[in-house]
Amino acid sequence: MYRVPMDNIQLLFGPMLVGTFFSTILYGVVVVQAFIYCQTYKRDATWIRYFILYLVICETLATGFDIGMMYEPLVLRYATHRATTILPIMLVADPIMTVFISTPVQLFVAWRIKTLNGSRLLPAIICALALSALVGGISTTIAAAIFHEFAKVHQYDGAVITWLASSAVADICITGCLVWSLHKRRTGYSATDDLLNKLIRLTLQTGAITAISATLDVVLFLAAPGTTLNFIFNFSLSKLYTNSLLSTLNARAGWNNLAGDQVYRDNILFGDSKFVSSGSGGNHPASGGERSNVYSVAALELRFRSDNGVSRDDVRRDTESGISVTKVVERFEEEIPPVTRD
Repeated sequence: MYRVPMDNIQLLFGPMLVGTFFSTILYGVVVVQAFIYCQTYKRDATWIRYFILYLVICETLATGFDIGMMYEPLVLRYATHRATTILPIMLVADPIMTVFISTPVQLFVAWRIKTLNGSRLLPAIICALALSALVGGISTTIAAAIFHEFAKVHQYDGAVITWLASSAVADICITGCLVWSLHKRRTGYSATDDLLNKLIRLTLQTGAITAISATLDVVLFLAAPGTTLNFIFNFSLSKLYTNSLLSTLNARAGWNNLAGDQVYRDNILFGDSKFVSSGSGGNHPASGGERSNVYSVAALELRFRSDNGVSRDDVRRDTESGISVTKVVERFEEEIPPVTRD
C-alpha cells in the first residue's frame, strides 16, 4: 500500500493546514461583510437577502468541515498509518460544498449580465460552465468517497479538471463580459465615467481573484502529484466567491462618495448620519441651500437616469437586476436673498 515518506509529511499536511487557515480567515471576512450587508441594505429584494443567508450557512458548514478535516489526521489519528494513507472523512465534502456556493453565485451574476446588456448567448454560456462545474464537483465528491486513499486521488482527474477548469473559464467570461458591457456605456461625462471606472476596477479585481485561484488549484493538482499544494487555494475558493459577491453589494454605498458626496445608511457601525457635499467641497449635514447629488443607492449596483429617458418598468427591472447605468444628475439650490424695503 502507498505510504507517504516521512520527509514528505510536511507536503501532505502543511498545505492542508495553511489552506484551512486561509479558509477560516476568509470566513471571518464573510461574516463581517454579511453583517454589514444585512444592516445596510434592508430594502433589497427578499430573495436576495435569503440568498445571502444561504451562502453564509453553506460557508459555516464548509468551514466546520475544513476544521474537522484537519482535526482527524493531526489529533485523532496522529502518528498512525491511516493518517498518511487515507483521506480525512470530511475532506470528501469540500468539492460539493464549494460548488454549492460557486455555482449559485455564477448563475446570479449571469442573470445580472443578461439584464445589463440584453444578450442571452453569453449568460447561457456562463450558466452552462457553472452547471458543468457543479457536475464536476459532485462527481469529485463521489469519486473521493469511493477512492478514499491519497494514492488514488489522480484516478479521478477528469472530474477535478471539469470542476475547476469550468469554474475558472466561467469567471473569465463573467469578468470580460461585465467589463465590456460597462465600457460600452461610457457617456463622456466625467462624473458618470468615474463611477463606471470604479465598477470596472471592482469587477476586474473580484473576477480575477476567483479565476486565478481556480486555475492555480487545478494546475498544482496536476503538476505536483503526491502533495496537497493545491489545497492552499482549494479550501478558500468558496469564500472568495462569497466575498466577491458581498463586496460588490456592499460597495454600493461607496459610489456616492466618488463625487465628494458622503452618504451613510442606517447601521450600527456608522450610526444614523447623512451627509452631502457643499459647494466648497466640505462635508456638512444636509440642509437648505446646500448642493446635493441626486443619484440613488437603492439599486443593487448603480442606477443613473439617462438623458433620453428610461421607462418606469425599465428602472424597476434594472433595480432588481443590480446594474443599470445612466447619467449623474446634480441639483443646485440657492438661497434667494431677502427683499429689503427702502
